[in-house]
Amino acid sequence: MPHATYPEYFEQWAGETPDVVWLRERQGDTFTEWTWARAASEIDAVGAVLESRFGKGERMAILSRNRAHWFLADFAIIRSGNVAIPIFTTVPASSAQYVLDFSGAKALFLGEAENWAAVREVVPDGVTLVALPGVEIEDEHVSWDDLLAEGAGSAPKHEASPDDLLSLVFTSGTTGVPKGVMQTHTSMIEPIHRFEKAFAVRENPRFLSYLPLSHIAERQLVEGYSLVDHGTVTFNESLPTLLRDMTDVRPNFFFGPPRIWEQLQGMVLAKLGSQDVLDRLLAEDEADARAQVDAILGLGDSDYCLTAAAPTPPALIEWFRGVGIELLEGFGQTEAMGLAGNTRAAYRVGSIGRPIEGVEYKLSDEDELLIRAKGLSPGYYEMPEKTAELYQDGWLHTGDKARVDEDGFIFLTGRVKDYFKTIQGKYVAPVPIESDFADNPSTAQVCLLGRGYSKTVMVCVLNDLAMEGDRAAVEMTLREKAKEINASTEKHARIGALIITTEPWTIENEVLTPTLKIRRERVEARFGELAERLAREGAERGELLVEWA
Repeated sequence: MPHATYPEYFEQWAGETPDVVWLRERQGDTFTEWTWARAASEIDAVGAVLESRFGKGERMAILSRNRAHWFLADFAIIRSGNVAIPIFTTVPASSAQYVLDFSGAKALFLGEAENWAAVREVVPDGVTLVALPGVEIEDEHVSWDDLLAEGAGSAPKHEASPDDLLSLVFTSGTTGVPKGVMQTHTSMIEPIHRFEKAFAVRENPRFLSYLPLSHIAERQLVEGYSLVDHGTVTFNESLPTLLRDMTDVRPNFFFGPPRIWEQLQGMVLAKLGSQDVLDRLLAEDEADARAQVDAILGLGDSDYCLTAAAPTPPALIEWFRGVGIELLEGFGQTEAMGLAGNTRAAYRVGSIGRPIEGVEYKLSDEDELLIRAKGLSPGYYEMPEKTAELYQDGWLHTGDKARVDEDGFIFLTGRVKDYFKTIQGKYVAPVPIESDFADNPSTAQVCLLGRGYSKTVMVCVLNDLAMEGDRAAVEMTLREKAKEINASTEKHARIGALIITTEPWTIENEVLTPTLKIRRERVEARFGELAERLAREGAERGELLVEWA
């Protein structure tokens, strides 16, 4: 039966299925497993010590790659009545410092983190460091095993209630400073119940945890979902072993932003040889070709393959459909998860789907998508003015502009703050143009610039296939795509130039946020001067200019 708090699920599964495996960690061919009983006892023991040392209501950060002890630390913090704060292992020290300072964190659970050397220098005085198993820290600290031994056989006295604050999830900050989105038991569990109905995933599902748990999607769709629906989670050992781990687990539910699906596409083609080889295999024996792809990706037993977090190029969706994988777009955000989604029976390519049962929506006079549902975030930590902007007259303002077709499918047309004016003083919505342009075989990432320009300029990063192809042919393809778009676009928004680059936009070069969203201001900082010059020259010459950067 549904429960209102996370600890109630632990009590149920540890009591009813104590010897069933919940968590699996892998190193090479060696697996370490946690049954429900083992996990619950560790969570209770560490939670009891945290309660004894810190009381309740304190903020405690987690900085670690995905592993079983990420889950265990998270739930021990929550079980003790304290507040867990995930920190990405890829953020710069300045971002980590802001989160730790602003939240007033009292403890930091540290696992393997590529940014620890930098973050270590900005950890505020007085923060207790807790080393997860296998992690060496030179600074003064306590270990997970120390806490486990101290609290052996104990459990926290805290009784959770549905409205308890259990986590602060900081937004990636594409504009302004990160905001701490408050999460309660209700706001974490209610969306999961919506997922169950919308995604139609079987009972006791298998999950592979590979995306950062600091992101709300992985935390709800894998960690929370596995707890509520009695699933089994295997942790990806490393990026190089992703395909091995996918085929080992054969997950019943799999989520990835568009960039991940593009990378999986590239892995398939690398294994098979080329797109031409795949096309030949599909023509000769479609079923056998699809079986070969399944042997590479291990997604043939997935009930739902979700793409979200950014617009997915229609060409990518069609490619996966061609190899037998239904890639379905959905929509949620840190403040409100589980809002809309496509299904196998009802979908529109390019749409985020229809609202999930229990979700009300409407469009504002400015076409902003507004949401009302159970289980939304209470707002932003210590930012009442931002919370007041988020909730107006009982509706959550998503910040996304949208349109709805005659069958009720929602299409996002851009972020409210992403709209810009060209030199003509007219607004341009970049996302629809970017989405149309992305429907080509050559680009992996695109971003439309034009704030104050004579024309708009499309900056595009080539995909692996295009990088290996004929340069003139690639350029011709992109020119034709731009001309096709311009033929049906208002004059002030037409593409006046293309900038083509082969350097991917990544978290490391800070063009992508930790959640793989493009930071437009970073693209503009890199290419703005060139783009403005090309826009001006293109307008003067009356032709579409192309420059390789």
